[in-house]
Amino acid sequence: MDSNFSIYTSSLTLESLELSSSNVFPAFMFGTLTYCAILVFNMTVLLTIALNQKLHKPMYILLFNLPLSDMMGASAFFPQLVSSMLSQNRSITYSACFVQALLIHLYGAGTFLTLSAMAYDRYVAICCPLKYNTLMSPNNLLKIIIIMWILNFTMIGLLLAMNYRKEICSTQIVDIFCNNPSVMKLVCGDTKLNNYYGLFILAFFPGLSLLIVVFTYIQILITVVVKRQSDAKSKAIQTCGTHLIVFLCFEFNTLFTFIAHRFESAPQNLRRALGASALVFPPILNPLIYGLKTKEVRQNLIFFFPKKVSPTKQKNKQSRMKRQL
Repeated sequence: MDSNFSIYTSSLTLESLELSSSNVFPAFMFGTLTYCAILVFNMTVLLTIALNQKLHKPMYILLFNLPLSDMMGASAFFPQLVSSMLSQNRSITYSACFVQALLIHLYGAGTFLTLSAMAYDRYVAICCPLKYNTLMSPNNLLKIIIIMWILNFTMIGLLLAMNYRKEICSTQIVDIFCNNPSVMKLVCGDTKLNNYYGLFILAFFPGLSLLIVVFTYIQILITVVVKRQSDAKSKAIQTCGTHLIVFLCFEFNTLFTFIAHRFESAPQNLRRALGASALVFPPILNPLIYGLKTKEVRQNLIFFFPKKVSPTKQKNKQSRMKRQL
């Protein structure tokens, strides 16, 4: 387009959802229920860890950061999505678009960093058990968490700041949600520096996380096999395998979504579908696989589900009460 648009243009337009009138309400209900499920699952894990002294261990304190990232990403995506379904209006203000993009990228980078830290914790616990209390001391744990979030906010903040308040030549967002590549396509003039830094971010967060997770899980499996503990071996393979599958799916969706923005020949519908799935499935699966499936977390859901008392314990309790009377 020849004429420039002011950055203070009243609104930008997100890609159409292409919903027929008969599908609007079912899609709205599905989106709302999915968002509610994400909040319930992640809040359950958060409160269970926060309110149980038994879970104040490095593994669970690191896990605490995962629901925070998941709820951040879901809250950036779902409310705007379901409201636009009902109103049939895909417009979004310039500032709101940048906030959505910022939160979504913080969610993605935060998830990669948290999973990397959790993988390192399991590596130390299984492969270097004698050094665990030293390497994962409260002081070192606090340093890991602070570094994670400072790195996340600094690098993602700079990524979005490079495009903020620049003159734009279009108001059409080429995606169903705002992200850095789609926002960068609105900017007039040279965006090479922005593009190079975006590629660096793509290589840094997913790439570094992939190396750490794969390396640590391989070392865990080797250690378990060498020790010849059959029970531990099957448990480690099941746990590491499940975690690795979920992680790789998130990794693939994220990489394809953002790399596809740089190739016009990439299937646009596939890119949008995978981009949306990266914001839908991990926030649902993460609390189930990394949290509620974990034995210690599941056993400590006392604030939501009352513990069952075995018949033997119940009889012993009743007999004690009779003796006291």
